[in-house]
Amino acid sequence: MGGEQDWGPLSLSGHSDLVNSVAVTPDGKTIVSGSDDETVNVWDTESGECTSTLEVHFHRVNSVVVTPDGKTIVSGACDCTVNVWDAESGECTSTLEGHSDIVTSVAVTPDGKTIVSGSDDKTVKVWDTESGECTSTLGGHSGWVTSVSVTLDGKIIVSGSEDKTVKGWNI
Repeated sequence: MGGEQDWGPLSLSGHSDLVNSVAVTPDGKTIVSGSDDETVNVWDTESGECTSTLEVHFHRVNSVVVTPDGKTIVSGACDCTVNVWDAESGECTSTLEGHSDIVTSVAVTPDGKTIVSGSDDKTVKVWDTESGECTSTLGGHSGWVTSVSVTLDGKIIVSGSEDKTVKGWNI
């Protein structure tokens, strides 16, 4: 986060239902939030204003993440999709379809070129950010995938599951 920015007590109001996930841009100037109200809100941390509301999902938004360059927002929702958004324009640039159940968690690699999603369909999917193609489907969990993450070097995907296990895969 921007080391010089003082957020003081910051409180952002604007969603009409509970907030499930938040992410902060690398410069600390923007917060992104995903909610049960089926929206992704983009907030200016200086003014506290909602600068845009992104609406494409048809069910609650479970997870949001911002690429390391701050230019792309990724959201995963109960409509079984992952949406990719241009952070500046608020335009949905692609909708990634392939999960057969709720998308519970999304992550991006440090270079921003790969999106990872976990789902209640018990899989982890790996997507090419630019083309939107699913490049790999990783199985092995016997329960819902509840969380996904990528190591800082971008070489390993880690997932956690309702089956009480944590799994890791080389990218």
